[in-house]
Amino acid sequence: MTIQSLTVAAGQFPQELRVRAHRFTSDVGPEAGGDDSAPDPHDLFDAALAACKSTTAIWYAKRNGLALERADTVVERDASLERKGSYKLTVRMVYHGALSREDRERIHAAVTKCPIYKLMATTEITIETEPLSG
Repeated sequence: MTIQSLTVAAGQFPQELRVRAHRFTSDVGPEAGGDDSAPDPHDLFDAALAACKSTTAIWYAKRNGLALERADTVVERDASLERKGSYKLTVRMVYHGALSREDRERIHAAVTKCPIYKLMATTEITIETEPLSG
């Protein structure tokens, strides 16, 4: 899979991101010199975790015949020590539906191991940055 990030206007921060047939944008906030016209890359990173937690809950419930109607996820970021090597994300979830305590615990156990969490916290990721011809 290939994901593209293309500068929208020369000398400006906003990027058009292309993922398969989808198009969305990213920017940076005023503190970094941008217009905050879209989520910044950190927001997208954190949002990937939120989306993965919710979709994992729904996937697990569907697969196991549980009455989960919705899964709401809130991710709070503490990046105050990021430059020192610590980036903390606190995740809070609410499971809606006619679920027993046991159902909620089963869903929650599945959610704690969502694929994006595994990538962020337990997988060695190799990134090679190569120049493109232009």
